[in-house]
Amino acid sequence: MADWAVRLKSTAATARSWFVRNGVAAAPLLVPDAVGRAGAAQRAAERALALIASLHGDEAVREGARAHGAEALASVEVLLATDPLERALPARMPVVPAWAEPALLPQIPVRSGGALPEQSVRHAVMMLALSKSGDVYPGVASLVDTAEPTALAEFAWALFEQWQLVNLPANESWVLHALGLLGDDETVRRLTPVIRTWPGEGAHHRAVEGLDVLAAIGSDVALLHLHAVAQRVKFKGLKARATEKISEVAAGLGLTGEQLSDRLVPDLGLDENGSTVIDYGTRTFTVGFDEQLRPYVLDEDGKRRKDLPKPGARDDAELAPAERKRFMALKKDVRTIASDQVRRLESAMVSGRSWTSREFRELFVAHPLLRHLVRRLVWLSETEHGAPTAFRVAEDRTFADVEDDVFEPADDAVVRLAHPLRLGDGLADWAEVFADYEILQPFPQLGRTVLGLSAEESEGNRLTRFEGLKIPTGKVLGLERRGWERGAPQDAGVERWISKKLADDCYLVIGLSDGIAAGAVDVFPDQVLETIWLDNRPDDHWARREYPLRFTGIDPVTVSEVLVDLTELTEGAAS
Repeated sequence: MADWAVRLKSTAATARSWFVRNGVAAAPLLVPDAVGRAGAAQRAAERALALIASLHGDEAVREGARAHGAEALASVEVLLATDPLERALPARMPVVPAWAEPALLPQIPVRSGGALPEQSVRHAVMMLALSKSGDVYPGVASLVDTAEPTALAEFAWALFEQWQLVNLPANESWVLHALGLLGDDETVRRLTPVIRTWPGEGAHHRAVEGLDVLAAIGSDVALLHLHAVAQRVKFKGLKARATEKISEVAAGLGLTGEQLSDRLVPDLGLDENGSTVIDYGTRTFTVGFDEQLRPYVLDEDGKRRKDLPKPGARDDAELAPAERKRFMALKKDVRTIASDQVRRLESAMVSGRSWTSREFRELFVAHPLLRHLVRRLVWLSETEHGAPTAFRVAEDRTFADVEDDVFEPADDAVVRLAHPLRLGDGLADWAEVFADYEILQPFPQLGRTVLGLSAEESEGNRLTRFEGLKIPTGKVLGLERRGWERGAPQDAGVERWISKKLADDCYLVIGLSDGIAAGAVDVFPDQVLETIWLDNRPDDHWARREYPLRFTGIDPVTVSEVLVDLTELTEGAAS
């Protein structure tokens, strides 16, 4: 492991992780080589002991040396006496490229006033070049403590732009990792769109490293964007990796990925009424958001304006431009939140996901932005023994039933979004209430199309009414937006099926006549839906194989949703 940590770039991260877990136990085993004959083994052991000291403290290494006698301990003390900044230097120093010269980069202001001199900026760049993901050069902490945080983020982004100009050489990818060390929320907003494009340019590995940067920044905004990549990006590998990163962060907090996402929706500095004050120095404006999360601006007299005006000559020269920039970032963040949360809420309605009564109040009703979405939907409160009660959230954040009587969910109740199938005979009454109040829903709920199986289909495992129809390949690919997943490429890179998970070990699979050519979807412009069946895993359909799964027992909401998917897919199709 010591050899891997020092000699091989490909295994350095793995070895470091191993020393994080096992460093204390490894120290006494490394001491003999570290104090022994000069050579590769000694150098590797010394570097490994230095790594252990940085991870677990100097005393862990001393304790390992004591077992080998006073002479060994004295030699280890010499090693530990070395300045930690020197101790962390590699045997071969990286070469900082010419495009990273301080003259090409912005200054780095320091907290005490002034800016870092040119030579110190060179040292800062070198420290970033020495840092790797999971192995940060210790001097970076001093840089972060000394410099202005916003200026550091801008400096790191300027480095990144210089890297882009020279076509992003892989051997200088430390520039990308530097964004994780020094970046802020604005870095996240700039980097995320770039990450989304990289897989399409043949740079999947770099895109995955970009996800590591978002996780390293770790702010609510960063994790929100990471979750958005996990939900919306079209590249399957990147989507899976983003989901893994969210799960890793969530596991560390004892939460599921969805529970973490609930808690990550930022309030963006808005007050409890969902507004904030933009201060130009000589005048102020109040910015809020309506029920559809569209921004509005009020002047000091409470008069509504079409937009926030640009700073004028009489406004504060520093404060006003900064406040306008904050307003523009706020609008962008709210757009991201709105589209992401609408999608999550619709998915939660279909899957039947629930929250405790307390979670519902704290995470949704009390949130300055989400409460606007919550008010435009019908919810169900369920207890272990009572019948579910449908309710809505009123403008004053109280709860009301379909008769507009005040309703209070029990403390032990669970709350979930009401799919129209769960409302039964009350659906028409709720539709009337929302029409009377002129409430526009963020996605189809009360007016959602609901479909069911025939008696014969319920007892079977096939949906033959949709089989044999010819569909454009592009329309088939549109199913991915509804949660369907393309099959694994088979012979000649062709994906022969597309499927949707309905429950644990239960998938609805569509066998395609020609299949989808991975990376060249226009090769086969049309697909015949050959077979549509239930299976315990996505695969080809085999006539001689038995398929025991049946539609009976599958949640009616799940069945309705896939029937709507298939009905819209085959609309106007010919056999």
